[in-house]
Amino acid sequence: MAVNLTPQYHEAEDEYRKAQTAEERLEALQNMWREIPKHKASEKLQAELKTKISDARKEVEQEKKSPKKVGVSYKIPRQGAGQIILVGAPNAGKSQLLTKVTKATPEVAAYPFTTREPYAGMMDWEDVRVQLVDTPPVTPDFLESYQSSLIRAADGCLLMVDLGDDDGPFAVEAVLEKLASVKTVLIGTPPTNPEDLTIHYAPTLLGANKIDADGAADRLEILREMFGERFPIHVFSTQTGRGLDELRAALYGMLNVIRIHAKSPGKPADMAAPYTVPVGSTVVEFAGRVHRDFEQTLKSARIWGTGVFDGQSVGRDHVLHDKDVVELHT
Repeated sequence: MAVNLTPQYHEAEDEYRKAQTAEERLEALQNMWREIPKHKASEKLQAELKTKISDARKEVEQEKKSPKKVGVSYKIPRQGAGQIILVGAPNAGKSQLLTKVTKATPEVAAYPFTTREPYAGMMDWEDVRVQLVDTPPVTPDFLESYQSSLIRAADGCLLMVDLGDDDGPFAVEAVLEKLASVKTVLIGTPPTNPEDLTIHYAPTLLGANKIDADGAADRLEILREMFGERFPIHVFSTQTGRGLDELRAALYGMLNVIRIHAKSPGKPADMAAPYTVPVGSTVVEFAGRVHRDFEQTLKSARIWGTGVFDGQSVGRDHVLHDKDVVELHT
């Protein structure tokens, strides 16, 4: 007998993985408990959840008695179609990339550790925008305490490597090991059902920057040998702009979202600013994005787009496709 976990359970599980405090972990675990089907097939999972909830409660009580002393903390509100964190060793070109593909103006210099705090910018891709967040460099001896939390809260990462440096490919391994030491694993394709929910697996692209540098082609071959099976690799140059259009498309693609245009009855659709929803979303899930009350009051919808004739009436569970136009009826 299958457990048949609900989408709401998986959402709560995702919140648990992204939780930054004991209270947030406890709240997510309690939501998981409320959503888990209570039958024989889920008994083992129920027992594991009870144990985790008990441990989280103890952790919350301990934190109340002895609050942790923490350093600087940052929380970047998610904007646009999704949020991508830029990660890498010193001088990988993260800040220069941000200036090239967004209107942000972080300090850019040829010396290490120019970036000392996160800096966000909005990247345009066709008719949507993606938020990119530049972060301080990571080395074997240095990792800002808040960087793991930023990665956990984001939709994915761009791990950048300097092809102008012989040590570039090896610096990538140092970044991965440093983040893994705080249970933050960068990986091309995260596992579907990880055994340890305290480990966060962040979907990641490997960005090979400075392809125009002397010797870059040889270093790229080393990079592919070392990481080609672990990450999709995108080659570009922030200096000349080579490969940046392809990178923009790849960053948007890793969000795994589709664009939906809303239409009011009797009026033309708003084609300028589409909503973005996860691939596989239904009409009722899109309705909840437009207005929270619509999720309960929605009766039907009319669709212009893929797999339907123009204006076809569909039910709440109809699965949407990229660039569909949707007219909601409540």
